[in-house]
Amino acid sequence: MRVYWEDTDAGGIVFYANYLKFFERARTEWLRSLGLVQSTLKANTGGMFVVADTSVRYLRPARLDDELIVTAQLAEKGRASLIIMQTALLKPEQTSLLSNLPSTLPSTFPTTVLAQGTIRIGWVNAATLQPVRIPSAVLDRLVTLNKHI
Repeated sequence: MRVYWEDTDAGGIVFYANYLKFFERARTEWLRSLGLVQSTLKANTGGMFVVADTSVRYLRPARLDDELIVTAQLAEKGRASLIIMQTALLKPEQTSLLSNLPSTLPSTFPTTVLAQGTIRIGWVNAATLQPVRIPSAVLDRLVTLNKHI
């Protein structure tokens, strides 16, 4: 994702709270890539994920016009919540120069970690917002597609 004026403070540096927005977008797209579309989950199960806890460590600033890579990875699973590890990295300039080469090559270039965090998302009944167990089909999909857990 690209850093726009709306993401920055008066000094052109990304406002710290905006990393949470970047993490939210990446987490949503990560779930979607696993076949877990949140609007569909809510419609089919009556449940939804909500953020219960966050912890972010800011290491380096991102600036206006920077291009970022934001990752999401399952770190822990519970019956009613998940802990997701997330990282915001400055996209190396070399990757744009090598975009027509195999996708494994650009990842070998050094990247700058800007922020790292953990986000705990809990599963709740969408109508009552009361915590409930994550449907087993959802947990099974997450575990199957994230075998390191």
